[in-house]
Amino acid sequence: MEINKYLADNLAWLAESGDPTGRWLAGCNPDPAIVHERLFRNPGGVIDWRMDDGQSLFEKLPPPFFYKDWRPTEKLEGAATIIIGTALGYGLNHVLTGTPNSHKVLVVEPRPEMLLACLGQTDYRPFLAHGKLRFVPPEAPAIEAALQTLDVSFLFSRIFLRNDMACKQMGPEYSRLTALVKAKLESLSVELTTLRQKQEVMVGHELRNYGRAMDEGSLVRVAGMAKGLTAVLLGAGPSLADFAPLLRRHRDKGFYAAALQTLPALERLGIKPDLCLAIDYNDNMVNSLENLTDPDFAADIPFIYSTKMAPAVLARYPGPKIPLWTQGGIGTYVLKDQELVLDAGGNVSVTLERFLTWAGAERFILAGCDLSWKGSSTHVAGHHNAGWVHTYNPQEDVKLANQQGEAIYTHLGFLAAKRDIEKDIATSRAGFFNLYGGGVVIDGAVNIGPDDLESGELLASQGIAKQVFLDALARASRPCTRPVFSPKTDAWATSLKNASRRLEKLVRKADKHQGEIRQLLSQIQFFTRHDPLYMPYLYNEIMDLAGLVQTKARYGVKELATFKAIRQRILAKTREIDVCLAPSGSWAA
Repeated sequence: MEINKYLADNLAWLAESGDPTGRWLAGCNPDPAIVHERLFRNPGGVIDWRMDDGQSLFEKLPPPFFYKDWRPTEKLEGAATIIIGTALGYGLNHVLTGTPNSHKVLVVEPRPEMLLACLGQTDYRPFLAHGKLRFVPPEAPAIEAALQTLDVSFLFSRIFLRNDMACKQMGPEYSRLTALVKAKLESLSVELTTLRQKQEVMVGHELRNYGRAMDEGSLVRVAGMAKGLTAVLLGAGPSLADFAPLLRRHRDKGFYAAALQTLPALERLGIKPDLCLAIDYNDNMVNSLENLTDPDFAADIPFIYSTKMAPAVLARYPGPKIPLWTQGGIGTYVLKDQELVLDAGGNVSVTLERFLTWAGAERFILAGCDLSWKGSSTHVAGHHNAGWVHTYNPQEDVKLANQQGEAIYTHLGFLAAKRDIEKDIATSRAGFFNLYGGGVVIDGAVNIGPDDLESGELLASQGIAKQVFLDALARASRPCTRPVFSPKTDAWATSLKNASRRLEKLVRKADKHQGEIRQLLSQIQFFTRHDPLYMPYLYNEIMDLAGLVQTKARYGVKELATFKAIRQRILAKTREIDVCLAPSGSWAA
């Protein structure tokens, strides 16, 4: 390593390529003189960095001690490493030179002067140009976007998180950044696991619900109609029962909204909501209706349903229904210009909050939104998960303390919902109040007690805002114009058949054509992603093709057989899409 030999070349590459890290560095405008002052060669002959306290990074221990275990023991194709802290590039270079070309490396450095120092010691341009290496600005949105590119690594290989211990000597920002990245990886894990295991089922439901959704209305008609509304979100946490008498007394003042799953509990508590919503795709959602003592309890409650729900559940609901298109399905690109396509999150309370925020609600009161539990009861009585005794499992549950210092328990799904709603609160103009019942604290929401609601003033909407919004929901349930799409199965079948023949020919002399096989598979994957109408239902097949392209060191007969199986699944799904979207059972010219 040579002091600052490569700084200008690396910075020029970042600037010319439009790399976000280059823009971040330019915005920070670090003084290069600091780098020159702090860098030196220590008595051991190692290029080192003088810290603020006069000590150096590698004064006590040489670089190999910190980074000897950073290279994966298995040479996994398509894996990835995330590095927090550059420390002059010793650990980064150890990973770059000891992993396959398909191994991706993301580097996050919170100190601009340290990043400058790292960029000065090694020519990273070949790794950056190849896509093996990527520097990421130390900002949550940039980190989240960068982690999304590691989907293939997560699904088909491994992701390693490396916290540079040498850098941790300089300040707490490295530990904070590591915690942030770890939390983002946990969210990514939930998201990708959901997509991999459930996307096919959810989008399949959406296709089969398409005709129903066109007949049952459009939420775009309620945009802005909740202005002045105070929305009371009724969660199914154990504390809901404690607040039920208060909520019953002021039922006429608040606009009450709840999940479909909470209806049986609300029936038992004597509270009828103005609106219910559901996003869960599972068939067992029908239990929420079967658990009602009187099915007519829901007959006059408007039901906003995700189009990804099981058709059988929708058929059982006795009241008015309005479809909600959510991201990740066929509405994401195809209907975005004419319908509300909501980022629903993974929790129905988050979905309710986001929908009502979009509609214009100006105040939220969270009741029973504990996102945790005490003892062995995880939900309020009447909820379908309330009937079993839960025992703390350290492999699945997280133990915390509430504001009173009592032990409470939660899990990653609830913590992800907590982060989602906190992020929404931070960017919302609405006021948020949490009727605190001893659960997790939701940052940004004002904790209140029953006394704060006793007058009912905080629950009340402005003027006739509640009735205006209810009237808008009624209007939203009118049928809407149904788009017409052209069938494409025959065209897809021809294209994939030709590609398959070409692949078979190349595999006959596989050793000679490895590069061409990889390129052809990459082109096929690109083809399967080109149509936004078909892409959501083909998610698993697209990812399987990506796995073939990015995680295979060699191609042969086995990989050809894998591709043929993927091809058959693709064609079966395109036929199903064409049938489900056909107008009145036949295609228009």
